[in-house]
Amino acid sequence: MSREYDALLGALKQDLFSAEDSTEVARRKLEAVHGHAIADTTGVEWTQLGGVRCAWVDTPESRASGASGPSERVLQLCHGGAYIAACGDGYLFYAEMLSRACGTRVLLVDYRLAPEHCHPAALEDCAAAYQGLLSEGHPAERIGLIGDSCGGGLVVTTLLRLRDLCVPMPACGVTLGGWFDLEASGDSARHPLGHDPFANAAFTRARGRDYVGEAGDLRDPLVSPIHADLTGLPPLLLQVGQVDLTRDDALRLAARAGRDGVDVTLEIHPRMIHGFQGLANAGIPEAEASIQRVADYLRPRLT
Repeated sequence: MSREYDALLGALKQDLFSAEDSTEVARRKLEAVHGHAIADTTGVEWTQLGGVRCAWVDTPESRASGASGPSERVLQLCHGGAYIAACGDGYLFYAEMLSRACGTRVLLVDYRLAPEHCHPAALEDCAAAYQGLLSEGHPAERIGLIGDSCGGGLVVTTLLRLRDLCVPMPACGVTLGGWFDLEASGDSARHPLGHDPFANAAFTRARGRDYVGEAGDLRDPLVSPIHADLTGLPPLLLQVGQVDLTRDDALRLAARAGRDGVDVTLEIHPRMIHGFQGLANAGIPEAEASIQRVADYLRPRLT
């Protein structure tokens, strides 16, 4: 592992989040680790797509790709934040990072947050934004869906919703430490391989309850897609850290995808913690390499 990554882990000796945190405290903590400044050269245009507030984010790298308008390649980003935090404004930095690495414009979906808006509000917003892209003339085969943490879960559930609505599918879906099991029942959640300051099973379960509400079903396939039939979904890249509590979620989802005839690529990155991909902004080599892997995956698929 790199010296930079080892130094970061050494500095993060305590868990950042606790199951004892109220929703309000958890939201403040999550928002404190997001919302980084973006470069003056990054363009941000707020708009409405499918009735949902979204931001178009572009960078010199995406502008250099030459495509513009409906013919361009597009990444729709379903952001992380445990379903309760890091609204669109707080995730512009992540969209900027992806735009730079992948050379595409990024559509950041500012979906409604729990617990003020429980499931299926976020899912409906992500699906509506994608349908808004189609209605504006963007070809499905030039759109990819991507999401980190809970946003990775939203990528898969959005694909399930689009499939059930018989909407043309995007070219692919990419998940980065995706939450596919809000009960956090996998072995990697119950018996983690190492200390992960960014996630723990009890916190995930608490936020899952925020997401579905007191009467909600955590095993609903549109909440926890490890319980879903994935037949008909486009190619998937599931990228996760070895120490990440969601590692077994990705393993189980990959197995289901293979069973259901979905083209699936599973990447488990040694010693990496939850959300490590976002550390590319901090110059962590392993994170930079993981985002480059995403760019390499997308390039031949967004025709």
